[in-house]
Amino acid sequence: MNFRLAGKASALALVTALSFSLGACATSTSSASAGEVSSPMQSNRIGVPAAFSSAEATVAAAMAGMAVSDRAAQAYVTDTHSYARPNEAAVKHVDLNLTADFEAKTLSGYANLVVALQQGAREVVLDAKNLDIKSVRNGSSGAAMPFTLGASDPIKGQPLIITIPQAMAASQIDISIEYATRPDASALQWLSPQQTAGGKKPYLFSQGQAILTRTWIPTQDSPGIRQTYSARIVVPEGLRAVMSAEDRTRTDEAIDQGTQAFSFALDKPIPPYLIALAIGDIEFKAFDERTGVWTEPSRLAASHHELEPTAEMVDAAEALYGPYQWGRYDLLVLPPSFPFGGMENPMMTFATPTIIAGDRSLVSLVAHELAHSWSGNLVTNATWDDFWLNEGFTSYFENRIMESIYGHDAAVQEQVLAWTGLQEELVTLDPADTRLKLELEGRDPDEGMNTIAYDKGAAFLRTIERIVGREKFDVWMRGYFERNAWRPMTTDRFLEDIRTHLVKGDAQLERALMMEQWIHQPGLPSNAVAPVSNAFTVVDQAAQAFYVAKGPASAIPWANWNTQQRQHFLSWRPTDGAKSWLTQAQLADLDRTLDLNAVGNSEVLFAWLQVALAHRYEPSVATADKFLTSVGRRKFVLPLFNTLWAQGDWGQPIARRIYAKSRPLYHPVTTNSVDAVVGRP
Repeated sequence: MNFRLAGKASALALVTALSFSLGACATSTSSASAGEVSSPMQSNRIGVPAAFSSAEATVAAAMAGMAVSDRAAQAYVTDTHSYARPNEAAVKHVDLNLTADFEAKTLSGYANLVVALQQGAREVVLDAKNLDIKSVRNGSSGAAMPFTLGASDPIKGQPLIITIPQAMAASQIDISIEYATRPDASALQWLSPQQTAGGKKPYLFSQGQAILTRTWIPTQDSPGIRQTYSARIVVPEGLRAVMSAEDRTRTDEAIDQGTQAFSFALDKPIPPYLIALAIGDIEFKAFDERTGVWTEPSRLAASHHELEPTAEMVDAAEALYGPYQWGRYDLLVLPPSFPFGGMENPMMTFATPTIIAGDRSLVSLVAHELAHSWSGNLVTNATWDDFWLNEGFTSYFENRIMESIYGHDAAVQEQVLAWTGLQEELVTLDPADTRLKLELEGRDPDEGMNTIAYDKGAAFLRTIERIVGREKFDVWMRGYFERNAWRPMTTDRFLEDIRTHLVKGDAQLERALMMEQWIHQPGLPSNAVAPVSNAFTVVDQAAQAFYVAKGPASAIPWANWNTQQRQHFLSWRPTDGAKSWLTQAQLADLDRTLDLNAVGNSEVLFAWLQVALAHRYEPSVATADKFLTSVGRRKFVLPLFNTLWAQGDWGQPIARRIYAKSRPLYHPVTTNSVDAVVGRP
């Protein structure tokens, strides 16, 4: 790969900067009509001329994004999970020029950073973990810059400390870093052809949340340090690259034989965990002019049918809380090893194939990731201690989208399922971890990613809505997103905002909301109200008849229930906390009558396996083996291994045997969690 260090931005660069700004500020449209198979945004591609070097592109795209960033006052918060010192030197733009090597399992090339300097700054401190740093140069002059990699921390990685020449008194510096990732980079999963649906071509995807971006990009990897980005990604011929940014690929760019290049740019500042890349044999099909789905060709028809409500969801979300700010909203349905249900990467949600149920019963996940376009991507938790500000708001917003499209009853069913899961977490977690405001210093922030942030956070916001009324709440919520767009948010800033714009000095309302208790105390405050779904009444009656009265499974009206009702039935647990509540005969009756070991819906199958394995039901072991070796979603994988492990002499050998086969298929996010339970094979 050739790379030229360029001088200062030329007139050509300035013209391109203007093009970037105008192109990304407008809502992107696809030349494909709804249902047509094509690549989105072909009609408004803006390519970087061949003479326009990577360093110039860095400056140009950064100029467009800084205007957005400057609209909100920047107030950096100390992030104990980052080495960065943004109050001295802050990364404003990242420009990547990388080549993907599937044989070596590495990305190599350059990260070109635009860094804003405060007066007297002498160092730029970045986050890096398991990166091979080859050189650091001044992006304008090409001069080498001294750098050191500090001591390594198992969670945070290393500080990459770059010395700024004393003679430099500028307010901004361009830094070019030549580097390569390693095959074990935690953010990247390299899949063999056999691990894909097509079985013929390899695949790569990234997952940056929470602090994994530093394993593939040397930058300031903190959610409170927003950055624009651009990229040129070179991949083997026959593969397609996509990113969480606008496609700016040129079809006439000269490349080496056997490779092809894709270019991207996002001129809106984002937290670095949202920089995302996927490379594979993928195709696109539109839902409408601004939404569509990418996935492997053999899965495209099913994914398009399943996720078609996406377009309507975007409209519903805008009607609730204001304009969608990101241009396109597409989904990428990934191979099964993806560790999460979805990842809210801007412009392109990465999603697990486990939501493709065939009946659109699991599309609430799309509503959740879409809602992140406001809560998380637009208004972002400043540190991972405030994770609930991302996920609690998003879970509430998700449910409002579902209510808007599918009705009140459907939304309440989702609330009840979440409430049931929340009660289980409140019992099993350390009380300190059941607070909304966390203290994660010295711990991996993944440890804070449990249902407390999601479901207690959403319950808190529903409590506020119930007390003040929906109309007033929605006015405040919409204003909250508008006032705090493009800036990091802390719990203290949230409290200041809601007290200023909703409570407005009303002492009685302040007492009724109990906000300090919700945020800073374990468990649930006394004003928490459990949601009740009339649709679950018949389910509860059937559960009592089967689980308690020991009636036949044939009496369960299973065929008349939706997915949420089936989940609710299988989630029934005795109130006395008994670890066993079914006989082997009852389990066999359930399995035989409802054909549970053959169910295709991943949520229902997971709920069944949790029950069956907890009771050492042997016929479920083969099903668990198949499920755990074909799905990498941590939500399913970790609890099932926990359940097996809790079964001692019966379950632990099964867990070890299955994990020895399935571990190579999982993303590091999942293996890191399961290793702590089963141990590394």
